[in-house]
Amino acid sequence: MNPVPTGQLTRTATGADLVLTRTHRAPVADVWAALTEPERTARWMGPWTGEAGPGRSVELTMTAEEGDPTATVQIEACTPPEHLHVRMVDEYGEWDLEVRLSEADGVTTVELVQHLTEPDQAVDTGPGWEYYVDRFGAALTSAAVPDFDDYHPAMVGYYEERLTSLG
Repeated sequence: MNPVPTGQLTRTATGADLVLTRTHRAPVADVWAALTEPERTARWMGPWTGEAGPGRSVELTMTAEEGDPTATVQIEACTPPEHLHVRMVDEYGEWDLEVRLSEADGVTTVELVQHLTEPDQAVDTGPGWEYYVDRFGAALTSAAVPDFDDYHPAMVGYYEERLTSLG
């Protein structure tokens, strides 16, 4: 497999936003379920436990990572089936993430945004999120799961260029 990087990096008042967009020929309700239901998240990222809802936390076991680490995911905002904003804390740091969904003519667009306080984080996290959004797409269609080695370090140069052009 030879995935093509698509992430965009834009400057913000507090750092930068890393934005990845994918489209799926599926109703928004199905895509939302794959994003939020623990038995469905288990197919692409890992299962979670806890009582979900804005202002609450769940524990996510990241089965695509070595050692299956657990991360605490604080749900900042949730408006089904259009918007989810979480802050995730794991052994690598804190991740401020938003997912926005919209549907038109049976095609759902998913936009993943990582809010970065240090824009240079995109060099390593960009390839990782490319991998996860492609795993998500594979889970939706029952396609073969991508191999992380096709993403990192192969996409690092792309994200270094995005960082350079950010200024």
